[in-house]
Amino acid sequence: MNDAAPVTPIRVFLLDDHEVVRRGLSDLLDSEPDLSVVGDAGTAREALARAPAVRPHVAVLDVRLGGAGETGDQEGIEVCRELRARMPELACLMLTSFDDDEALFDAIMAGASGYVLKQIKGSDLVSAIRTVASGQSMLDPGATARVMARLRGPEKPDTPPELARLSPREREILELIGDGMTNRQIAERLFLAEKTVKNRISAILSKLGVARRVQAAVIAERIRERDRS
Repeated sequence: MNDAAPVTPIRVFLLDDHEVVRRGLSDLLDSEPDLSVVGDAGTAREALARAPAVRPHVAVLDVRLGGAGETGDQEGIEVCRELRARMPELACLMLTSFDDDEALFDAIMAGASGYVLKQIKGSDLVSAIRTVASGQSMLDPGATARVMARLRGPEKPDTPPELARLSPREREILELIGDGMTNRQIAERLFLAEKTVKNRISAILSKLGVARRVQAAVIAERIRERDRS
């Protein structure tokens, strides 16, 4: 007679805008005795509504939703940030088709535990989920070192200190704030969701240590004047 207690499965939530991908991932993960897919979503809104209700241990999140392409949105990272705010114990594993330092930077800042490419083997993805579920990190050491170097200080000696705190995408948004653009106009210019722009602007204000959008616009203009001089 075996008195060993049954293993509690790792509860996994999936976010990907392709149904076929979600089904394939579900079949792969549910075939493992210690993994259980407890929910999935095809959009950021669905993920934010469904994931907290099923209390997953790990969320596997596609970085870019809606077929936005290599320069498109990063809604999956915004979902990571929001879910982590609601469930600090949740481990988020970002899944992407693109090897992108900016996305990795944003993922780390959003609290992601791991970042893997979609070309990963199924067995390696299963291992990655187990790794982040155990509280460990699945971030490439070399890429993480590059991100930490950006966090420590300016990329170049002449980089204004205000810009040193911002990611390239945030710098782009700051410039457009300086141009007097609204959130909607910025979203249209950069092919982002308006909510994503709003979240990015909140992060920009926090990093710049200001409370109002107009203050950020003043900083943007000051940087412009410095560049012109």
